[in-house]
Amino acid sequence: MLTVTFHKLQWELAGSLTLSDVLTSVFLVVFCWDRLEHGDTRLTRTALVALGFLLAFALVYLAGFYALDTAQSLAQWAKGMVKFVLHFGFLVTGVALLARRSLDFYWLALAAFCGGIALNALYGVIQLGLAEVVGANLDAALIEPITSRQTGINVFGAVGGTQEVFRPNALTGDPNHLGIELVIPLLVLTPLYLRLETGHRLRTPLALLLVFLLVVELATLSRSGLLGLGCGALVLALPYRRHFRRPAFLVPLGAVVALVAAVIVARLDFFLTVLRARTNTSSAAASPHFEVYGFVPDVLSSNPVLGLGLNNFAVYYEFVTGRPDFGPHSFYVATLVETGVVGAALFAVFVIWIFRRLGAARRLGRALTAIGDPLAARVRPLAWGMTAALVATLVANLFYLTMTFYYFYVFAALAVALPAVFGRAARAP
Repeated sequence: MLTVTFHKLQWELAGSLTLSDVLTSVFLVVFCWDRLEHGDTRLTRTALVALGFLLAFALVYLAGFYALDTAQSLAQWAKGMVKFVLHFGFLVTGVALLARRSLDFYWLALAAFCGGIALNALYGVIQLGLAEVVGANLDAALIEPITSRQTGINVFGAVGGTQEVFRPNALTGDPNHLGIELVIPLLVLTPLYLRLETGHRLRTPLALLLVFLLVVELATLSRSGLLGLGCGALVLALPYRRHFRRPAFLVPLGAVVALVAAVIVARLDFFLTVLRARTNTSSAAASPHFEVYGFVPDVLSSNPVLGLGLNNFAVYYEFVTGRPDFGPHSFYVATLVETGVVGAALFAVFVIWIFRRLGAARRLGRALTAIGDPLAARVRPLAWGMTAALVATLVANLFYLTMTFYYFYVFAALAVALPAVFGRAARAP
Protein backbone atom coordinates (compact mmCIF):
# COMPACT_ATOMS: atom_id res chain seq x y z
CA MET A 1 0.00 0.00 0.00
CA LEU A 2 2.90 2.34 0.74
CA THR A 3 4.26 2.21 -2.82
CA VAL A 4 1.00 1.90 -4.71
CA THR A 5 1.34 5.38 -6.29
CA PHE A 6 5.02 5.03 -7.24
CA HIS A 7 4.27 4.58 -10.97
CA LYS A 8 7.72 5.57 -12.17
CA LEU A 9 9.15 2.40 -10.65
CA GLN A 10 8.55 0.23 -13.68
CA TRP A 11 10.60 -1.79 -16.10
CA GLU A 12 10.19 -2.78 -19.74
CA LEU A 13 10.18 -6.59 -19.65
CA ALA A 14 7.92 -7.91 -22.42
CA GLY A 15 5.76 -4.89 -21.63
CA SER A 16 5.63 -2.50 -18.70
CA LEU A 17 6.11 -4.18 -15.33
CA THR A 18 5.54 -1.89 -12.36
CA LEU A 19 6.60 -2.33 -8.75
CA SER A 20 2.90 -2.54 -7.86
CA ASP A 21 2.47 -5.41 -10.34
CA VAL A 22 5.25 -7.34 -8.62
CA LEU A 23 4.14 -6.64 -5.05
CA THR A 24 0.47 -7.35 -5.80
CA SER A 25 1.33 -10.64 -7.50
CA VAL A 26 3.44 -11.69 -4.52
CA PHE A 27 0.66 -10.71 -2.10
CA LEU A 28 -1.95 -12.71 -4.03
CA VAL A 29 0.26 -15.80 -4.16
CA VAL A 30 1.09 -15.61 -0.43
CA PHE A 31 -2.55 -14.97 0.52
CA CYS A 32 -3.86 -17.90 -1.53
CA TRP A 33 -1.05 -20.20 -0.38
CA ASP A 34 -1.76 -19.39 3.27
CA ARG A 35 -5.48 -20.00 2.87
CA LEU A 36 -4.95 -23.29 1.04
CA GLU A 37 -2.35 -24.46 3.53
CA HIS A 38 -4.81 -23.96 6.37
CA GLY A 39 -7.78 -25.29 4.38
CA ASP A 40 -9.53 -21.97 4.88
CA THR A 41 -11.78 -20.94 1.99
CA ARG A 42 -14.17 -18.76 3.99
CA LEU A 43 -14.83 -15.21 2.84
CA THR A 44 -16.81 -12.45 4.50
CA ARG A 45 -19.97 -11.24 2.81
CA THR A 46 -18.22 -8.09 1.58
CA ALA A 47 -15.37 -10.13 0.08
CA LEU A 48 -17.91 -12.43 -1.60
CA VAL A 49 -19.65 -9.44 -3.17
CA ALA A 50 -16.27 -8.17 -4.40
CA LEU A 51 -15.61 -11.64 -5.86
CA GLY A 52 -18.99 -11.48 -7.57
CA PHE A 53 -18.01 -8.19 -9.20
CA LEU A 54 -14.71 -9.73 -10.30
CA LEU A 55 -16.58 -12.57 -12.04
CA ALA A 56 -19.13 -10.20 -13.59
CA PHE A 57 -16.46 -7.89 -15.01
CA ALA A 58 -14.51 -10.92 -16.24
CA LEU A 59 -17.57 -12.11 -18.18
CA VAL A 60 -18.02 -8.68 -19.78
CA TYR A 61 -14.35 -8.41 -20.74
CA LEU A 62 -14.21 -11.99 -22.05
CA ALA A 63 -17.33 -11.36 -24.13
CA GLY A 64 -15.62 -8.26 -25.54
CA PHE A 65 -12.81 -10.51 -26.76
CA TYR A 66 -14.95 -11.45 -29.76
CA ALA A 67 -14.94 -7.85 -30.99
CA LEU A 68 -11.16 -7.92 -31.47
CA ASP A 69 -9.96 -8.25 -35.03
CA THR A 70 -6.24 -7.38 -35.06
CA ALA A 71 -3.11 -8.63 -33.31
CA GLN A 72 -2.59 -5.16 -31.84
CA SER A 73 -6.06 -5.05 -30.30
CA LEU A 74 -5.58 -8.57 -28.89
CA ALA A 75 -2.28 -7.55 -27.29
CA GLN A 76 -3.92 -4.50 -25.71
CA TRP A 77 -6.81 -6.60 -24.45
CA ALA A 78 -4.43 -9.13 -22.88
CA LYS A 79 -2.55 -6.34 -21.05
CA GLY A 80 -5.83 -4.97 -19.77
CA MET A 81 -6.95 -8.40 -18.54
CA VAL A 82 -3.73 -8.90 -16.56
CA LYS A 83 -4.21 -5.54 -14.84
CA PHE A 84 -7.87 -6.31 -14.19
CA VAL A 85 -7.06 -9.63 -12.48
CA LEU A 86 -4.42 -7.98 -10.31
CA HIS A 87 -6.66 -5.03 -9.39
CA PHE A 88 -9.77 -7.00 -8.49
CA GLY A 89 -7.74 -9.85 -7.04
CA PHE A 90 -6.25 -7.36 -4.61
CA LEU A 91 -9.70 -5.93 -3.85
CA VAL A 92 -11.13 -9.35 -2.95
CA THR A 93 -8.14 -10.55 -0.92
CA GLY A 94 -7.55 -7.15 0.64
CA VAL A 95 -11.12 -7.00 1.94
CA ALA A 96 -10.89 -10.60 3.16
CA LEU A 97 -7.68 -9.79 5.05
CA LEU A 98 -8.87 -6.50 6.55
CA ALA A 99 -12.16 -8.00 7.72
CA ARG A 100 -10.33 -10.57 9.84
CA ARG A 101 -7.61 -8.40 11.27
CA SER A 102 -7.72 -5.98 14.17
CA LEU A 103 -8.73 -2.34 14.14
CA ASP A 104 -5.08 -1.40 14.68
CA PHE A 105 -4.18 -3.29 11.51
CA TYR A 106 -6.80 -1.29 9.58
CA TRP A 107 -5.34 1.99 10.88
CA LEU A 108 -1.87 0.77 9.89
CA ALA A 109 -3.10 -0.03 6.37
CA LEU A 110 -4.76 3.39 6.05
CA ALA A 111 -1.61 5.10 7.36
CA ALA A 112 0.55 3.20 4.86
CA PHE A 113 -1.74 4.20 1.98
CA CYS A 114 -1.95 7.89 2.89
CA GLY A 115 1.70 7.93 3.95
CA GLY A 116 2.77 6.60 0.57
CA ILE A 117 0.96 9.45 -1.18
CA ALA A 118 2.54 11.90 1.28
CA LEU A 119 6.01 10.49 0.50
CA ASN A 120 5.20 10.91 -3.17
CA ALA A 121 4.32 14.55 -2.49
CA LEU A 122 7.58 15.04 -0.56
CA TYR A 123 9.53 13.66 -3.50
CA GLY A 124 7.65 16.11 -5.73
CA VAL A 125 8.63 19.08 -3.54
CA ILE A 126 12.31 18.09 -3.61
CA GLN A 127 12.03 17.47 -7.34
CA LEU A 128 10.51 20.92 -7.89
CA GLY A 129 13.05 22.66 -5.65
CA LEU A 130 16.04 21.11 -7.43
CA ALA A 131 14.60 21.92 -10.86
CA GLU A 132 13.85 25.54 -9.91
CA VAL A 133 17.07 26.32 -8.01
CA VAL A 134 19.83 24.39 -9.77
CA GLY A 135 18.10 22.92 -12.82
CA ALA A 136 18.81 19.36 -11.65
CA ASN A 137 16.76 16.26 -12.47
CA LEU A 138 16.14 14.26 -9.30
CA ASP A 139 14.90 11.28 -11.29
CA ALA A 140 18.24 11.01 -13.07
CA ALA A 141 19.95 10.41 -9.74
CA LEU A 142 17.37 8.20 -8.01
CA ILE A 143 14.98 6.61 -10.52
CA GLU A 144 16.88 6.08 -13.78
CA PRO A 145 19.62 3.90 -12.18
CA ILE A 146 16.86 1.56 -10.93
CA THR A 147 14.58 1.46 -13.97
CA SER A 148 16.89 2.42 -16.88
CA ARG A 149 14.08 4.73 -18.04
CA GLN A 150 14.49 8.45 -18.65
CA THR A 151 12.02 10.39 -16.54
CA GLY A 152 11.87 13.84 -15.02
CA ILE A 153 9.73 16.69 -13.82
CA ASN A 154 6.97 17.96 -16.10
CA VAL A 155 7.76 21.19 -17.97
CA PHE A 156 4.47 22.98 -18.63
CA GLY A 157 6.04 25.71 -20.75
CA ALA A 158 8.08 28.88 -20.47
CA VAL A 159 7.14 32.42 -19.49
CA GLY A 160 8.87 35.06 -21.56
CA GLY A 161 10.72 32.35 -23.41
CA THR A 162 13.24 31.92 -20.58
CA GLN A 163 11.45 31.10 -17.29
CA GLU A 164 10.40 27.45 -17.38
CA VAL A 165 7.19 26.44 -15.62
CA PHE A 166 7.69 23.20 -13.71
CA ARG A 167 4.89 20.98 -12.45
CA PRO A 168 5.94 18.28 -9.97
CA ASN A 169 4.93 14.79 -11.02
CA ALA A 170 6.90 13.09 -8.20
CA LEU A 171 6.82 9.31 -8.65
CA THR A 172 3.48 9.27 -10.48
CA GLY A 173 4.81 10.29 -13.88
CA ASP A 174 2.13 12.94 -14.45
CA PRO A 175 1.34 16.07 -12.39
CA ASN A 176 -2.37 15.53 -12.96
CA HIS A 177 -2.14 12.00 -11.57
CA LEU A 178 -0.37 13.38 -8.51
CA GLY A 179 -3.00 16.11 -8.12
CA ILE A 180 -5.90 13.65 -8.33
CA GLU A 181 -4.30 11.11 -6.00
CA LEU A 182 -3.60 13.80 -3.40
CA VAL A 183 -7.31 14.50 -2.94
CA ILE A 184 -7.78 11.18 -1.16
CA PRO A 185 -5.56 11.84 1.88
CA LEU A 186 -6.67 15.48 1.93
CA LEU A 187 -10.35 14.57 2.16
CA VAL A 188 -10.02 11.40 4.24
CA LEU A 189 -7.76 12.93 6.88
CA THR A 190 -9.45 16.35 7.20
CA PRO A 191 -12.59 15.16 9.07
CA LEU A 192 -10.47 12.84 11.22
CA TYR A 193 -8.28 15.80 12.15
CA LEU A 194 -11.26 18.04 12.88
CA ARG A 195 -12.76 15.48 15.27
CA LEU A 196 -9.57 14.78 17.22
CA GLU A 197 -9.74 15.74 20.86
CA THR A 198 -7.86 18.85 22.01
CA GLY A 199 -4.38 17.81 23.04
CA HIS A 200 -4.40 14.58 21.03
CA ARG A 201 -0.85 13.66 20.02
CA LEU A 202 -1.76 13.43 16.31
CA ARG A 203 -3.60 16.76 16.09
CA THR A 204 -0.59 18.95 15.24
CA PRO A 205 1.14 16.40 12.94
CA LEU A 206 -2.10 15.95 10.98
CA ALA A 207 -2.56 19.71 10.65
CA LEU A 208 0.98 20.10 9.31
CA LEU A 209 0.52 17.16 6.95
CA LEU A 210 -2.73 18.58 5.54
CA VAL A 211 -1.09 21.98 5.00
CA PHE A 212 1.78 20.31 3.18
CA LEU A 213 -0.48 18.16 0.99
CA LEU A 214 -2.65 21.13 0.02
CA VAL A 215 0.40 23.19 -0.97
CA VAL A 216 1.65 20.34 -3.15
CA GLU A 217 -1.84 19.96 -4.64
CA LEU A 218 -1.73 23.61 -5.70
CA ALA A 219 1.81 23.20 -7.05
CA THR A 220 0.68 20.48 -9.46
CA LEU A 221 -1.55 23.02 -11.26
CA SER A 222 -3.95 20.14 -11.86
CA ARG A 223 -7.38 21.41 -12.87
CA SER A 224 -8.91 17.96 -12.52
CA GLY A 225 -7.39 17.54 -9.06
CA LEU A 226 -8.69 20.91 -7.86
CA LEU A 227 -12.11 20.26 -9.39
CA GLY A 228 -12.34 16.97 -7.53
CA LEU A 229 -11.06 18.52 -4.31
CA GLY A 230 -13.66 21.28 -4.53
CA CYS A 231 -16.50 18.81 -5.03
CA GLY A 232 -15.23 16.64 -2.18
CA ALA A 233 -15.04 19.69 0.08
CA LEU A 234 -18.69 20.44 -0.71
CA VAL A 235 -19.59 16.93 0.47
CA LEU A 236 -17.70 17.48 3.73
CA ALA A 237 -19.39 20.85 4.17
CA LEU A 238 -22.68 19.05 4.80
CA PRO A 239 -21.74 17.43 8.14
CA TYR A 240 -18.73 19.59 9.05
CA ARG A 241 -19.79 23.12 8.14
CA ARG A 242 -19.50 24.21 11.79
CA HIS A 243 -15.98 22.84 12.00
CA PHE A 244 -15.04 24.84 8.89
CA ARG A 245 -15.62 28.03 10.90
CA ARG A 246 -13.36 27.04 13.78
CA PRO A 247 -9.66 27.83 14.33
CA ALA A 248 -8.69 24.17 13.91
CA PHE A 249 -9.65 24.49 10.23
CA LEU A 250 -9.14 28.20 9.55
CA VAL A 251 -5.60 28.45 10.96
CA PRO A 252 -4.05 25.74 8.72
CA LEU A 253 -6.02 27.03 5.74
CA GLY A 254 -4.83 30.56 6.48
CA ALA A 255 -1.25 29.31 6.61
CA VAL A 256 -1.64 27.82 3.12
CA VAL A 257 -3.19 31.03 1.78
CA ALA A 258 -0.41 33.16 3.30
CA LEU A 259 2.35 30.92 1.95
CA VAL A 260 0.87 30.75 -1.55
CA ALA A 261 0.18 34.50 -1.58
CA ALA A 262 3.78 35.26 -0.60
CA VAL A 263 5.13 33.06 -3.39
CA ILE A 264 2.77 34.59 -5.96
CA VAL A 265 3.51 38.18 -4.97
CA ALA A 266 7.24 37.53 -5.27
CA ARG A 267 6.77 36.56 -8.95
CA LEU A 268 3.42 38.15 -9.77
CA ASP A 269 3.77 38.48 -13.55
CA PHE A 270 5.07 34.94 -13.84
CA PHE A 271 2.17 33.40 -11.92
CA LEU A 272 -0.47 35.54 -13.64
CA THR A 273 0.76 34.20 -16.98
CA VAL A 274 0.68 30.62 -15.69
CA LEU A 275 -2.81 31.13 -14.24
CA ARG A 276 -4.15 32.45 -17.53
CA ALA A 277 -2.68 29.46 -19.33
CA ARG A 278 -4.19 26.94 -16.89
CA THR A 279 -7.65 28.55 -16.98
CA ASN A 280 -7.81 28.74 -20.77
CA THR A 281 -10.08 25.82 -21.69
CA SER A 282 -9.67 26.46 -25.42
CA SER A 283 -5.92 25.76 -25.34
CA ALA A 284 -4.32 22.81 -27.09
CA ALA A 285 -3.71 21.10 -23.76
CA ALA A 286 -7.37 21.28 -22.74
CA SER A 287 -9.08 20.49 -26.04
CA PRO A 288 -8.26 16.73 -26.13
CA HIS A 289 -10.05 16.28 -22.80
CA PHE A 290 -13.27 17.52 -24.42
CA GLU A 291 -12.73 16.13 -27.92
CA VAL A 292 -12.55 12.50 -26.78
CA TYR A 293 -16.21 12.64 -25.75
CA GLY A 294 -17.02 13.01 -29.43
CA PHE A 295 -15.86 9.44 -30.04
CA VAL A 296 -18.49 7.94 -27.75
CA PRO A 297 -21.52 8.25 -30.11
CA ASP A 298 -19.56 6.85 -33.06
CA VAL A 299 -18.37 3.81 -31.12
CA LEU A 300 -21.71 3.12 -29.46
CA SER A 301 -23.48 3.29 -32.81
CA SER A 302 -21.39 0.35 -34.04
CA ASN A 303 -20.58 -1.53 -30.79
CA PRO A 304 -23.18 -0.40 -28.26
CA VAL A 305 -23.37 -3.47 -26.02
CA LEU A 306 -19.76 -4.45 -25.29
CA GLY A 307 -17.71 -1.72 -26.96
CA LEU A 308 -14.38 -2.21 -28.72
CA GLY A 309 -12.75 -4.43 -26.13
CA LEU A 310 -10.88 -3.80 -22.90
CA ASN A 311 -7.92 -1.41 -23.14
CA ASN A 312 -8.51 -0.75 -26.86
CA PHE A 313 -9.30 2.96 -27.04
CA ALA A 314 -5.76 3.78 -28.17
CA VAL A 315 -6.03 1.29 -31.04
CA TYR A 316 -9.28 2.87 -32.23
CA TYR A 317 -7.92 6.40 -31.84
CA GLU A 318 -4.82 5.57 -33.87
CA PHE A 319 -7.01 4.07 -36.60
CA VAL A 320 -9.14 7.23 -36.76
CA THR A 321 -6.47 9.93 -36.35
CA GLY A 322 -3.15 8.24 -37.05
CA ARG A 323 -1.81 9.24 -33.61
CA PRO A 324 -0.36 6.28 -31.67
CA ASP A 325 -0.35 5.81 -27.89
CA PHE A 326 -3.13 8.32 -27.22
CA GLY A 327 -5.32 7.66 -24.19
CA PRO A 328 -9.00 8.50 -23.74
CA HIS A 329 -8.34 11.39 -21.26
CA SER A 330 -11.47 10.34 -19.38
CA PHE A 331 -12.29 7.25 -17.38
CA TYR A 332 -15.90 7.40 -18.52
CA VAL A 333 -14.98 7.67 -22.20
CA ALA A 334 -12.67 4.69 -21.77
CA THR A 335 -15.39 2.66 -20.04
CA LEU A 336 -18.07 3.39 -22.64
CA VAL A 337 -15.80 2.98 -25.66
CA GLU A 338 -14.04 -0.16 -24.46
CA THR A 339 -16.84 -2.02 -22.62
CA GLY A 340 -20.03 -0.52 -24.02
CA VAL A 341 -23.28 0.08 -22.20
CA VAL A 342 -23.05 -3.22 -20.32
CA GLY A 343 -19.58 -2.51 -18.92
CA ALA A 344 -20.50 1.07 -18.01
CA ALA A 345 -23.68 -0.06 -16.23
CA LEU A 346 -21.75 -2.72 -14.32
CA PHE A 347 -19.15 -0.22 -13.18
CA ALA A 348 -21.93 2.14 -12.07
CA VAL A 349 -23.35 -0.67 -9.91
CA PHE A 350 -19.85 -1.29 -8.50
CA VAL A 351 -19.50 2.38 -7.51
CA ILE A 352 -22.99 2.41 -5.98
CA TRP A 353 -21.96 -0.61 -3.90
CA ILE A 354 -18.95 1.29 -2.54
CA PHE A 355 -21.20 4.24 -1.67
CA ARG A 356 -23.64 1.88 0.08
CA ARG A 357 -20.83 0.37 2.16
CA LEU A 358 -19.74 3.86 3.20
CA GLY A 359 -23.37 4.65 4.00
CA ALA A 360 -23.43 1.58 6.25
CA ALA A 361 -20.31 2.90 7.99
CA ARG A 362 -21.98 6.27 8.59
CA ARG A 363 -25.06 4.55 10.02
CA LEU A 364 -22.79 2.52 12.29
CA GLY A 365 -21.22 5.76 13.45
CA ARG A 366 -24.63 7.23 14.30
CA ALA A 367 -25.56 4.10 16.22
CA LEU A 368 -22.32 4.26 18.19
CA THR A 369 -22.94 7.94 18.93
CA ALA A 370 -26.39 7.09 20.27
CA ILE A 371 -24.95 4.66 22.82
CA GLY A 372 -22.04 6.93 23.71
CA ASP A 373 -19.30 4.72 22.24
CA PRO A 374 -16.11 6.81 21.73
CA LEU A 375 -15.37 4.80 18.57
CA ALA A 376 -18.03 6.94 16.84
CA ALA A 377 -15.58 9.87 16.83
CA ARG A 378 -13.40 7.85 14.44
CA VAL A 379 -15.77 5.85 12.26
CA ARG A 380 -18.10 8.70 11.24
CA PRO A 381 -15.34 11.14 10.19
CA LEU A 382 -13.56 8.36 8.33
CA ALA A 383 -16.74 7.31 6.53
CA TRP A 384 -17.56 10.90 5.54
CA GLY A 385 -13.97 11.52 4.44
CA MET A 386 -13.97 8.43 2.24
CA THR A 387 -17.35 9.40 0.78
CA ALA A 388 -15.98 12.83 -0.13
CA ALA A 389 -12.80 11.27 -1.53
CA LEU A 390 -14.83 8.89 -3.71
CA VAL A 391 -16.93 11.77 -5.05
CA ALA A 392 -13.77 13.78 -5.72
CA THR A 393 -12.13 10.90 -7.59
CA LEU A 394 -15.23 10.30 -9.70
CA VAL A 395 -15.42 13.99 -10.65
CA ALA A 396 -11.69 14.30 -11.36
CA ASN A 397 -11.90 11.35 -13.75
CA LEU A 398 -14.28 13.23 -16.03
CA PHE A 399 -11.19 14.61 -17.74
CA TYR A 400 -8.52 12.19 -16.61
CA LEU A 401 -7.89 8.51 -16.13
CA THR A 402 -6.68 7.42 -12.69
CA MET A 403 -9.40 4.97 -11.65
CA THR A 404 -7.62 2.29 -13.66
CA PHE A 405 -4.62 2.52 -11.29
CA TYR A 406 -3.85 0.35 -8.28
CA TYR A 407 -4.41 3.16 -5.79
CA PHE A 408 -8.14 3.28 -6.57
CA TYR A 409 -8.59 -0.40 -5.72
CA VAL A 410 -6.58 0.00 -2.52
CA PHE A 411 -8.90 2.87 -1.60
CA ALA A 412 -11.95 0.79 -2.55
CA ALA A 413 -10.78 -2.09 -0.33
CA LEU A 414 -10.32 0.25 2.63
CA ALA A 415 -13.72 1.84 1.99
CA VAL A 416 -15.85 -1.29 1.65
CA ALA A 417 -14.12 -3.03 4.58
CA LEU A 418 -14.74 -0.05 6.88
CA PRO A 419 -18.14 -1.05 8.35
CA ALA A 420 -17.06 -4.67 8.87
CA VAL A 421 -13.85 -3.73 10.68
CA PHE A 422 -15.39 -1.08 12.93
CA GLY A 423 -18.55 -3.11 13.48
CA ARG A 424 -16.51 -6.02 14.80
CA ALA A 425 -14.46 -3.68 16.98
CA ALA A 426 -17.64 -2.15 18.43
CA ARG A 427 -19.01 -5.62 19.30
CA ALA A 428 -15.78 -6.70 20.98
CA PRO A 429 -16.00 -6.87 24.80
